[in-house]
Amino acid sequence: MARWEFKLPDIGEGVVEGEIVKWLVQPGDQVVEDQPLLEVMTDKATVVIPSPRRGKVVETVGKEGEVTKVHSTLVVLEVEGGAPAEPQQGAAAPRPPAAQEAPSIPARAAGEPAPLSTAPGPAQNRAGQTMVSAAPGSRGGNGEQRDRVLATPVTRRMAKEMGVDLGALQGSGPLGRVMKNDVLAYVEQQKQPAPQVRAPAPQRPPASGGEQRIPIRGLRKRIAESMVRSKFTAPHFTFVEECDTKALSGLRSRLNEKLAARGDAKLSYLPFIAKALVAAFRKYPDLNSNMDEARQELIVKNDVNLGIGAATEQGLTVFVVKDIANRSLREIGAEIDRLARAAREQKLAIHELQGGTFTITSLGKDGGLHATPIIHHPEVAILGVHRIQQLPVVNEGRIEIGERMNLSCSFDHRVIDGHIGAAFLYEVIRALEAPELLLADR
Repeated sequence: MARWEFKLPDIGEGVVEGEIVKWLVQPGDQVVEDQPLLEVMTDKATVVIPSPRRGKVVETVGKEGEVTKVHSTLVVLEVEGGAPAEPQQGAAAPRPPAAQEAPSIPARAAGEPAPLSTAPGPAQNRAGQTMVSAAPGSRGGNGEQRDRVLATPVTRRMAKEMGVDLGALQGSGPLGRVMKNDVLAYVEQQKQPAPQVRAPAPQRPPASGGEQRIPIRGLRKRIAESMVRSKFTAPHFTFVEECDTKALSGLRSRLNEKLAARGDAKLSYLPFIAKALVAAFRKYPDLNSNMDEARQELIVKNDVNLGIGAATEQGLTVFVVKDIANRSLREIGAEIDRLARAAREQKLAIHELQGGTFTITSLGKDGGLHATPIIHHPEVAILGVHRIQQLPVVNEGRIEIGERMNLSCSFDHRVIDGHIGAAFLYEVIRALEAPELLLADR
C-alpha cells in the first residue's frame, strides 16, 4: 500500500482558492473512484470535488470554513501499489453539490428566456455572497464562541478589509445566509452615533447632496473586467434586422398545447432560436468560434455550445448548453430550464460555465426594439433577442396585423466582415420564418 495526496484541482476561470464548505468523508473511510469527497465554494460556484482514485482516507486537510489554495493537499489516501505524490492531470472534474444544500429559489417558467444584460459578463454565478450554516444561540459579541460561518473568499476579504466580524452578523439570505449587503449595512450602522439616554434635540432635515461609494467587488468586478477586455480587444459592429415570427409563434403554440395535455414542460422561444443558429453555422461556420489572442488564430468549433444568461442577485451568470446540434427542441428546453434554476440556486458546476462557442442575450418581454450587445470574449459574435410585438405591415399592397421580432447581432470585425455578419443573421431569420424544418433536426 502507498500514500497518495489528492490536491485541490485547478478548476479554471481564474479561481485560485476555495472554502471548504462540508467534508463528505472522514479518516478511515473507504472511497471509490468518483465518490464525492467534499464541497468547496469558490468566488464562482459551489462544487463537489470527487475522488479520482479508489482507496482508504488516511487524512483530511483543512477544517470546514477554512480557505484552501488550488494545488494544496486536501486528502491523503492509502492506495494499492505505487502512486505519484502529485495528482494526475485530468483528474475527475468537480460536480455540482447535492440539491439539499440550499433552499430552492423560484425560477422563471420552464424554458422561459432568462433576463440578460446586453453586455454579458464572464461565465459566473452568484457566489459573491456569504453563506452561513448556523445553529441558534451563539451570536454574542463578547469573545464568545460563535457559530461557524461559511463565506466565499470574496466576502471574507470584504469583511476583513472593513473590519467586520462575520460571526456577529444576522444573515438576511436563505438559511440565515449572510449577504454582501448585510456587511455593508452593518458598516453603515456602526457609523451612526450611539443612542442618547435623554431625548435628543430636534434633528434638522438632512442636507441635500452628498454621495455614496459602492465597492466594485466579486461578480460585479469580474463582469466589469470582462466588458473592458471585450470592448478594448474586439472592434464591434452590430447588425439589426426584423424577423416575421407569425409562423414560429403558431408552431410553438400548437406544440405547447400537445405538451401541456400530457403534462410535459412547455417550450420557450429559445430552443427554436438555438436550432436556427445551428442551421446558420452550417453555412457560416466561422461564427461558431473562439479567438486565440496569443497566437492570433481563429478556432472554429465543431460542437455548438450556446451560452445563455440568467440574472442573479449579484449579476449576470452565463451558463453553457452543450452539444446543441445533437439535442431535440425538448431536450434543449429542459437543459436551459435546469441550468437557469441551478444558476439562481448557486448550484452550477464549473464545467457548466465553460466551453461556450456563441452567446444568446435576451431580456424577454423587456427586450426593447434593438441593442448593441457586447461579445462574450473570446467568442466572435453574440445574438440579441428582442420582444415580439404586433405591428401593422404591408402584405401585397394591403395593410394587415403582423408579428415581428428584432434580432441584433454583434460581431468581432477583426475576423467577421460586414456582409458575412449580415448574411449569417439572414440565415438565422430564414430558419425561424420556416420553423417546421427545425423539427427535422435532432
